[in-house]
Amino acid sequence: MIDQTETLPVVRLRPKADARALRHGFPWVYSDELVTDRRTKALAPGSIALLEDSERRPLGVVAVTPASRIIARMLDRDPEAVIDRSWLAGRIARALELRERLYDSPFYRLVHAEADGLPGVVIDRFGDAAVLQPNAAWADRLTDEIAAALTEVTGCSTIVKNGTGRARGLEGLPEETAVLTGHVDAPIEVPMNGAIYMADLLGGQKTGLFYDQRPNHAFAARLAKGARVLDVFSHVGGFGLAALAAGAVSATCVDGSAAALDLAEAGARAAGMNDRLSTRKGDAFATMEALAGEGAQFDLVICDPPAFAPSRQALDAGLRAYERVARLAAPLVAPGGYLGLCSCSHAADLTKFRNASARGIGRGGRRAQLLRTGYAGPDHPMLPQLAESGYLKVLFFRLAP
Repeated sequence: MIDQTETLPVVRLRPKADARALRHGFPWVYSDELVTDRRTKALAPGSIALLEDSERRPLGVVAVTPASRIIARMLDRDPEAVIDRSWLAGRIARALELRERLYDSPFYRLVHAEADGLPGVVIDRFGDAAVLQPNAAWADRLTDEIAAALTEVTGCSTIVKNGTGRARGLEGLPEETAVLTGHVDAPIEVPMNGAIYMADLLGGQKTGLFYDQRPNHAFAARLAKGARVLDVFSHVGGFGLAALAAGAVSATCVDGSAAALDLAEAGARAAGMNDRLSTRKGDAFATMEALAGEGAQFDLVICDPPAFAPSRQALDAGLRAYERVARLAAPLVAPGGYLGLCSCSHAADLTKFRNASARGIGRGGRRAQLLRTGYAGPDHPMLPQLAESGYLKVLFFRLAP
């Protein structure tokens, strides 16, 4: 527990910093915007402090990590706010109210970081279990308090801490996974879009399942009735299982992880669809080349790769990779069929990703019309001031005969 019974330390903006942006809702202070004197540098990572502008007017309560590029994250614009279990429970309760309006069953992203007023905190809910990702130093220090508040608000009896991922590294945090409360004996069945997915809360990618693609799975399913479907970079069968539930005649899931494909097969068995699912383990690029060599074609092809451009430094190489995905996938689409291309790269905006995809389709010898642009679902809200939170882009094309 962070003790706020004493006066908070004070950190102050430099004169040229844009205090107005913070007053209007921008949630971060960058390292070159803050006075980093000896006292500020001595603060422990994740310390709670009072932020003032250069005229010593209070702006709110922030979490400070002196060594991070995002040196301060706004927690509350009330300078009198106390960051304790009650405060945390209030934020979680507000997030829960939205999700309960959106979804009939408790399977969703419950907290989406800054947009839900908990900077750097991600919580995915799986019925009576939840996975907590404390991706900022303040949240890591308050992990036990967040877990207690989460149990208080939701009644979840099992809480897993997933302390992995690039974001934690940027905050100087170690990688660790632990069961904080309850127990996890096996993957959890998650009903979604008529399919059943198996979420491995301890050994899977991220929190075990990607809820952000839910509306895009649903749209792809509308194209899938009676179709032969290829799901590349399938993870636990996200698009493939949704397509089978909607009446696809077959789905082939391609992934480099045998464990992920095992979960896809388990999901298909749980829904009674395993006779229409096949899997191929291997490098996605090599597998698409092999399928082309076999003369294989599909009525619907979906490619949902990992983030090829997670940073600006990786942008050019990432866009080339997205173009290559489109170039290899396009020839696998039967005449008049459909192609879905996904990007979860923060650094690749929609225009750059769309242009790379169009180049790849053209280089693959095909022409296409763009049908729909999809994004993350409403359990992944965005701050309008924070473009980085709009990371997911999904392009659905119909290819010419």
